[in-house]
Amino acid sequence: MPPVPPPGSHQTRFTTLDRAQRVRFRRAVTLMLMTLVLPGSAQLVSGNRRVGLLAVRTWLVLLALGATALVTSYFWHGVAFWAGTDTTFLLVLRVALIGLAVAWAYLFVDAWRLGQPLTLQRQHRLAIVGVNGLLCFSVAGALLFGAHMVGVQRQFIVSMFGDGAAVDAHQGRYNVLLMGGDSGAGRWGLRPDSMTVASIDAETGKTVLISLPRNMQNFPFAEGSVMDEQFPNGFDAEGQYLNGLATWALDHAELFEGSKNPGVDATVMGVEGITGLEVNYWAMVNLEGFKDLVDAVGGVELNVRQPIPVGLPHEKTFHYIEPGVRTLGGHDTLWFARAREGSDDYSRMARQKCVMGAMLQQVSPQVALTNFEEIAGASSAMVSTDIPRGEVDRFVDLALKARNQKIATLSLVPPMINTANPDIELVQQKVAAAIARAEGQKPVVETVEAADAPAVEAPAADADDSVAPAAPATSSAPPSAPTTPTPPPAVTGGSLGSLSTGYAANQSEDLGAVC
Repeated sequence: MPPVPPPGSHQTRFTTLDRAQRVRFRRAVTLMLMTLVLPGSAQLVSGNRRVGLLAVRTWLVLLALGATALVTSYFWHGVAFWAGTDTTFLLVLRVALIGLAVAWAYLFVDAWRLGQPLTLQRQHRLAIVGVNGLLCFSVAGALLFGAHMVGVQRQFIVSMFGDGAAVDAHQGRYNVLLMGGDSGAGRWGLRPDSMTVASIDAETGKTVLISLPRNMQNFPFAEGSVMDEQFPNGFDAEGQYLNGLATWALDHAELFEGSKNPGVDATVMGVEGITGLEVNYWAMVNLEGFKDLVDAVGGVELNVRQPIPVGLPHEKTFHYIEPGVRTLGGHDTLWFARAREGSDDYSRMARQKCVMGAMLQQVSPQVALTNFEEIAGASSAMVSTDIPRGEVDRFVDLALKARNQKIATLSLVPPMINTANPDIELVQQKVAAAIARAEGQKPVVETVEAADAPAVEAPAADADDSVAPAAPATSSAPPSAPTTPTPPPAVTGGSLGSLSTGYAANQSEDLGAVC
């Protein structure tokens, strides 16, 4: 057994000094952890109490505000939607996050100073520097990243949405004209490739997609509009179609005094005259930019019923999208929606509706948050709209409600409508009936003379019936009599249906069921 060193020896002094060093090290670490959990508490214990009290009170107020916001948003989603779309609030929040990051970093540095690092052993001093740096940069970095994301959101709202006045719902519904067109030098949105009115219930979000063919002719305009004055007997300009209104208006821009988008205004006037609906807002989608949006959300899952060509045969990247349930990237999704080979315009419209429905149903809030910066960048380059910033939260709320409901569709195409000489009374009856069904009302009986009806009429039942097995026949035949098997539904150009009988996705009470 080694002898016990006498009191006051070198070994006793070393042990006492070592113990004191460990106490100081633990104290320094504690001060920094206190700053992490309750900013300002380290200053209350060992530093400037005035700074500590200010920091603690600020932190408690922020916690209270955050808890209140979370609880309020849980019971009333409109608060969260407003906070995410109000540009003034977003600016204040961004500045606050930057200020909080700087102040918290200062408190960490001050806590490190209060730990008296120069009195520690070298290894303890290095450890304290590492711990303080890790905590300081982690917290401040997270807050600065949050400020950056808030800035991205604010810039997205400012660049994408207008600053005009909000428009009230018309008969309880918001009607938004969605137009898709190619972009290029000096030709943004000219001659829209597709036109669809999304009629949205202002309370429930129940949506009806009403598509208009780009080759419609001889149609009227909204009464009293500029275009109605120019074409009182309807748009009968030789060789001109509905999608040519934009170029006609730009060639006669002097008629649209004060208008920023005469081509869009003329198209809206035509759509209102055809459908009888009052269009609240419009959105022009750059179809090429649409690819980036699909890629930003990780692709879209679609049911490919027939091989769909991607690209042109002479291109090296030319290929076919093979049949089956496929998750497609942006490039292939765009070709799925626009391919013409082995198809017709109305089959293509049906595929476009399936893409729209899939995007609405599949882009969840979780996906949007995960890929937010990419989605915001793609959307800003993809969409031009006159929806005012103050209405964005309303439409976000309606979109989330629409995700959980069936989407009804109506396309004003053959065989129901003769696009060269449309029966506008029949068109508006069909539109009113589709909206009434979506709202759970019994539609008014359509009174159309037999002579005015199309030569080949689409089935009276819902489009879902074209893909559902036939109901068992109730006849007097003996049970053992053979029954004729139900033939598989026709598929044309990748869409259920045909030109003569109509396409299921163009006229359905449940778009998802026929896509």
